Amino acid sequence: MKYISVAETAKKWNISERSVRNYCAQGRVPDAFLTGKTWNIPENAKKPERANKRVKSPRTLLDILQEEKAKKYSGGIYHKTQIELTYNSNHMEGSKLTHDQTRYIFETNTIGMENEVFNVDDIIETANHFRCIDLIIDNAKVTLTEKFIKNIHLILKNGTSDSRKDWFAVGNYKRVPNEVGGMATASPEEVSTKMKVLLGEYARKNEITFEDILDFHVKFERIHPFQDGNGRVGRLLMFKECLKHNIVPFIIEDDLKMFYYRGLKEWNREKGYLMDTCLTAQDRYKAYLDYFRIPY
Repeated sequence: MKYISVAETAKKWNISERSVRNYCAQGRVPDAFLTGKTWNIPENAKKPERANKRVKSPRTLLDILQEEKAKKYSGGIYHKTQIELTYNSNHMEGSKLTHDQTRYIFETNTIGMENEVFNVDDIIETANHFRCIDLIIDNAKVTLTEKFIKNIHLILKNGTSDSRKDWFAVGNYKRVPNEVGGMATASPEEVSTKMKVLLGEYARKNEITFEDILDFHVKFERIHPFQDGNGRVGRLLMFKECLKHNIVPFIIEDDLKMFYYRGLKEWNREKGYLMDTCLTAQDRYKAYLDYFRIPY
């Protein structure tokens, strides 16, 4: 093995001679040795990495969604997520728009109307849902608050026929009692307190798991804080929290809808119903990630 001097090494590595001596003294140059006060350094020795050099974190799904959104990239996971999440979540709540019509609105901001009659609210809520997903992607890391949740509802329902009803509080908690699936929900007077308790309990968890996100969703839906749009807001919140905690998100598709509803109803008695349904949905989203070669 051929050895070179400190001066030659410093020139080769483009650093000071003092730094070379320090690296050698710290044992960070393999096979370097002293002869008297002179360091002998292997000619093929590589410059040590700086101890305080930051290790680049792997890109997450959230990073990629944010990048594709910022670049207005078409045909990637952001594009796929916008269409699939919006179509399926709205369809669960009665939207008559087809998958192709939803995609067309996202891609062109227009909709064809040849011998068809459309519900204007379906179109408005589709466009609004795209904006909600953008809000989620931009703010995935923020802490869940009542203000943030109300803002999602405001964006979702803004400009709809509901927003023109005096009794319908768009962007605010409900004013009139409602029920879901024949089950009673929190009264208007209880909502604010129950939401504060729910958010407080969730915030105090040390590490959020997949089950924690589902548990939050069940409790949110049972409070049913808004007059309408609770399901879509709740599913958007689950998507956000999955992104925040680097958990693969999921989209409830039409064939899973009834299993999803059963899971919500039976959560206290048997968590497996909802867990299995959402894990199945998660596997489908993983297939999207595999297609786009996104690790998880």
